[in-house]
Formats: sequence, structure tokens, C-alpha cells
Amino acid sequence: MSEATKGTVEVSKNRKGYADVQGAPRFPIKLPVALKSTVNQDGVAGQGFTGKTVEMENISANGVLFRMDADVPVGSAVDFTISLPADVVGAEADVQVDCRGRVVRSFADGSRRGVGVVIDEYRFERK
Repeated sequence: MSEATKGTVEVSKNRKGYADVQGAPRFPIKLPVALKSTVNQDGVAGQGFTGKTVEMENISANGVLFRMDADVPVGSAVDFTISLPADVVGAEADVQVDCRGRVVRSFADGSRRGVGVVIDEYRFERK
């Protein structure tokens, strides 16, 4: 393990069962994310968060952590778009990453919720 990644994969004792999902180093990137749709385990569309913009707290090779106002149940399918600024990715235009994933963790974080999503599929698109 490199010096740069030491400490980023540590898991606290109160997060048992989540360590296998968190295996990749996380990068603290705060970007707005367009939440396109959510579907819970019963196949029912989520109320109140489709079409909303939420904040991405961090990202890894496995998934993302969102900060949002609504609770999204574990197991829910989530479609979302991350817009990467052109100057950050070294491109002439912003790059959109369309993602499909599923919620693997949801927890209270003050007045907001933390929602951990594993990315199952993604596609890059230039604006």
C-alpha cells in the first residue's frame, strides 16, 4: 500500500460489513450530481428526489458517497450524472458520466443523509 493511500481504506468498528465495499481508496471530490431516478427494492420510484441535485462527498473505483436531504433505502437502484469540469479533466468541454448503481449504505449525518452507492454501470459523454 502506498503512503498516499494509507488511512483511506480504514474502516471504523461501527461499520462492520461495509469494509468489503469500501476496499478502494476514496477521493474527496465535492461536485453537484444530478440524481435522475431512484427505484426501491420493490421497484417503486422514489418520492421527492428524482430530478434533484445532490452533493457528491467522495468517489472511488467502487462507488460514491452522496450528501442529501432525503433518505434512500439500502437496495434502491439509482441513476445519476456526474459533471466533471473541463479544466479538471483537461478537456475542452465538461465531461458527463452517466451512472447506474445501487444504494449499499444510508446513514444520518446531522441534518442531512449520507448515501453510499456502488456504481454498477457508467458511460462517459462530452457536453
